[in-house]
Amino acid sequence: MIPQVNDGLIEDFEEALPPPTKNFKLYMDKDRCLGFVDEIEALKQAIFLMLNIERYDYIIYSWIFGVEFKDLFGKPTAYVLPEIKRRIKECLMQDDRINSVDNFIFDVKKKKVHVTFTVHSIYGEFTQVKEVEY
Repeated sequence: MIPQVNDGLIEDFEEALPPPTKNFKLYMDKDRCLGFVDEIEALKQAIFLMLNIERYDYIIYSWIFGVEFKDLFGKPTAYVLPEIKRRIKECLMQDDRINSVDNFIFDVKKKKVHVTFTVHSIYGEFTQVKEVEY
């Protein structure tokens, strides 16, 4: 027989939206953090970080954070393009603020792929860019 526990907690609650997204503003060109950003600008900054951190390489980040591009080096373009699309989607959909990622446009030059895509988030939609070497 399984014991019945009544801990006195009432289940009359609702899940709230994620907490505010206020973060420090990163200035990549100056190597500084100065001021704060919120909502869509904070999300753009988070996407930049997610797409520039290789998954599984840094112990300080969770295994669900980052993207896997390093194993694409030396692979044929026909394999790389759909993989980049899938991996970017997989990486970004880990964030609860992002609803979908679509409209991928690839520009291939030598061994670099310039990817432009649209992110649909709870704050609105915007275009993001990433360059991947393969």
